[in-house]
Amino acid sequence: MALSPRDTAKRRAQRNRTRLRQLANGRPRLSVFRSSKNIYAQVIDDERGVTLAAASSLEGGEKGQVRGSDREAAARVGALVAQRAIEKGVKDVVFDRGGYLYHGRVKALADAAREAGLNF
Repeated sequence: MALSPRDTAKRRAQRNRTRLRQLANGRPRLSVFRSSKNIYAQVIDDERGVTLAAASSLEGGEKGQVRGSDREAAARVGALVAQRAIEKGVKDVVFDRGGYLYHGRVKALADAAREAGLNF
Protein backbone atom coordinates (compact mmCIF):
# COMPACT_ATOMS: atom_id res chain seq x y z
CA MET A 1 0.00 0.00 0.00
CA ALA A 2 1.33 3.43 -0.93
CA LEU A 3 2.11 5.94 1.79
CA SER A 4 0.28 9.24 2.00
CA PRO A 5 2.35 12.40 1.59
CA ARG A 6 2.03 13.05 5.32
CA ASP A 7 3.35 9.58 6.18
CA THR A 8 6.21 10.04 3.73
CA ALA A 9 7.16 13.33 5.40
CA LYS A 10 7.03 11.72 8.85
CA ARG A 11 9.31 8.92 7.72
CA ARG A 12 11.74 11.36 6.14
CA ALA A 13 11.86 13.46 9.33
CA GLN A 14 12.49 10.38 11.50
CA ARG A 15 15.20 9.16 9.14
CA ASN A 16 16.87 12.59 9.28
CA ARG A 17 16.71 12.69 13.11
CA THR A 18 18.21 9.20 13.38
CA ARG A 19 21.05 10.13 11.03
CA LEU A 20 21.68 13.40 12.88
CA ARG A 21 21.95 11.58 16.21
CA GLN A 22 24.59 9.30 14.72
CA LEU A 23 26.61 12.22 13.36
CA ALA A 24 26.15 14.52 16.38
CA ASN A 25 29.10 13.22 18.45
CA GLY A 26 27.47 14.50 21.62
CA ARG A 27 26.42 17.87 20.25
CA PRO A 28 22.90 19.10 21.02
CA ARG A 29 20.34 19.33 18.23
CA LEU A 30 18.76 22.58 17.00
CA SER A 31 15.29 21.38 16.06
CA VAL A 32 12.90 23.46 13.94
CA PHE A 33 9.12 23.12 13.74
CA ARG A 34 7.26 25.21 11.21
CA SER A 35 3.49 25.60 11.28
CA SER A 36 1.41 27.64 8.89
CA LYS A 37 1.36 30.62 11.27
CA ASN A 38 4.41 30.27 13.54
CA ILE A 39 7.90 28.85 13.79
CA TYR A 40 9.50 27.19 16.80
CA ALA A 41 13.11 26.27 17.60
CA GLN A 42 14.60 24.18 20.40
CA VAL A 43 18.11 23.16 21.36
CA ILE A 44 17.77 19.58 22.60
CA ASP A 45 20.32 17.40 24.39
CA ASP A 46 19.36 13.92 23.16
CA GLU A 47 21.71 12.11 25.55
CA ARG A 48 19.96 13.50 28.64
CA GLY A 49 16.59 14.05 26.97
CA VAL A 50 16.25 17.71 27.98
CA THR A 51 15.55 20.95 26.16
CA LEU A 52 18.35 23.44 26.80
CA ALA A 53 16.86 26.49 25.06
CA ALA A 54 13.71 27.28 23.13
CA ALA A 55 12.12 30.19 21.27
CA SER A 56 9.07 30.71 19.10
CA SER A 57 7.35 33.38 17.07
CA LEU A 58 4.55 33.36 19.67
CA GLU A 59 6.76 35.12 22.20
CA GLY A 60 6.23 38.79 22.85
CA GLY A 61 3.23 40.76 21.85
CA GLU A 62 4.53 44.27 21.94
CA LYS A 63 5.53 46.18 18.87
CA GLY A 64 8.94 45.13 17.58
CA GLN A 65 8.89 41.74 19.28
CA VAL A 66 9.14 38.28 17.75
CA ARG A 67 5.48 37.76 16.70
CA GLY A 68 4.75 36.97 13.05
CA SER A 69 4.92 34.23 10.46
CA ASP A 70 7.32 35.69 7.93
CA ARG A 71 11.05 35.41 7.38
CA GLU A 72 11.82 38.35 9.66
CA ALA A 73 10.05 36.64 12.56
CA ALA A 74 11.94 33.42 11.80
CA ALA A 75 15.22 35.34 11.84
CA ARG A 76 14.33 36.87 15.22
CA VAL A 77 13.51 33.40 16.57
CA GLY A 78 16.84 32.07 15.31
CA ALA A 79 18.76 34.88 16.98
CA LEU A 80 16.80 34.47 20.21
CA VAL A 81 17.32 30.70 20.46
CA ALA A 82 21.03 31.16 19.70
CA GLN A 83 21.34 33.79 22.41
CA ARG A 84 19.62 31.54 24.95
CA ALA A 85 21.76 28.54 23.98
CA ILE A 86 24.98 30.51 24.30
CA GLU A 87 23.87 31.69 27.76
CA LYS A 88 23.59 27.99 28.71
CA GLY A 89 27.09 27.34 27.37
CA VAL A 90 26.15 25.65 24.07
CA LYS A 91 27.95 26.88 20.95
CA ASP A 92 28.13 23.78 18.72
CA VAL A 93 24.89 22.17 17.57
CA VAL A 94 23.55 19.94 14.82
CA PHE A 95 20.80 21.49 12.68
CA ASP A 96 17.62 19.41 12.47
CA ARG A 97 15.29 20.87 9.88
CA GLY A 98 12.75 18.14 10.60
CA GLY A 99 12.05 17.17 7.01
CA TYR A 100 11.36 20.75 5.88
CA LEU A 101 13.18 22.08 2.87
CA TYR A 102 16.11 24.36 3.64
CA HIS A 103 14.40 27.38 2.16
CA GLY A 104 12.40 30.42 3.24
CA ARG A 105 11.65 30.61 6.98
CA VAL A 106 13.80 27.59 7.87
CA LYS A 107 16.81 29.09 6.09
CA ALA A 108 16.22 32.50 7.67
CA LEU A 109 16.15 30.93 11.14
CA ALA A 110 19.37 28.97 10.47
CA ASP A 111 21.22 31.98 9.07
CA ALA A 112 20.22 34.17 12.02
CA ALA A 113 21.31 31.49 14.51
CA ARG A 114 24.70 31.26 12.78
CA GLU A 115 25.13 35.04 12.83
CA ALA A 116 24.24 35.09 16.54
CA GLY A 117 27.08 32.67 17.31
CA LEU A 118 25.91 29.05 16.95
CA ASN A 119 28.19 26.73 14.97
CA PHE A 120 26.61 24.15 12.65
